[in-house]
Amino acid sequence: MVEMTVSNFSLEQICRSGQCFRMEQICGSEQCSGQEQNEEKEAEKAEQEPGTVYSVIAGDRYLKVAQRGEQCVFYCSEAEFSEFWRSYFDLDSDYGACIEKINPRDAYLVNAASFGSGIRILRQDLWEMIVSFLISQQNNIVRIRRCIENLCESYGERMETEDGKVYHAFPAPEALAGLEDDALKACNLGYRSRYVVRAARSVVSGGFDLDAVSRMPYKRAKEELLTLFGVGEKVADCICLFALHHLEAFPVDTHINQAMQKHYKRGFPNRRYRGLQGVMQQYIFYYELFGAK
Repeated sequence: MVEMTVSNFSLEQICRSGQCFRMEQICGSEQCSGQEQNEEKEAEKAEQEPGTVYSVIAGDRYLKVAQRGEQCVFYCSEAEFSEFWRSYFDLDSDYGACIEKINPRDAYLVNAASFGSGIRILRQDLWEMIVSFLISQQNNIVRIRRCIENLCESYGERMETEDGKVYHAFPAPEALAGLEDDALKACNLGYRSRYVVRAARSVVSGGFDLDAVSRMPYKRAKEELLTLFGVGEKVADCICLFALHHLEAFPVDTHINQAMQKHYKRGFPNRRYRGLQGVMQQYIFYYELFGAK
């Protein structure tokens, strides 16, 4: 168990921000019971309200994490936290400094960043993000989560935590490459089935090198991603941002496009926020979904 205080970090906001699809709230102050409630008590002081607990599955790893204000408890060993989860949640970056760089005269972005100030750009697995954002096309977050869970249960390795929690790892490309194009329609992927299967074939055949793309700068990585069947500009930028941590990526979907037309008719000020455009995109996206009137 690792306890730490983190500012500009909200599990709720990250979970709802549309960048990860295997994270969910598993209990709150009125929902926990038994062992989960006892674990929450370890993370809280007696005089304070219980925190909220989330589960996160990343690749083949499972984490339970509790938060109350800026106090967080990560239910894993210190070695696993240092090796994986600290980087995964981007905990060493100063997001407060990012917010301070916002033009104070840009009332819209100031409000968006204030509203979503707990969002961080996760460092997620490239293959998992390729599949996730291929599935995301013309889809909503609830349905994307369901599709990915179906996919993992059908083709991912069955795993079990030390306390008996059963979950499924994200399926490797090899588990999908031999399927027929339409096989994943059974997981409710619809026409996206052929995108995922063909991407898996590209990886397994060596036509798309995950390790090589992981080392590429933003523009070159995006070019490589665009060679995959079904990957367009927005999906490529999402993968660059949420898997490769290229913070200059600025994915434009319907919500972002609406915000641009209303608040940035001359275009988003990329020069001012060079190297942080993806962080600003997440503030805008989250604000458009949950905060803007």
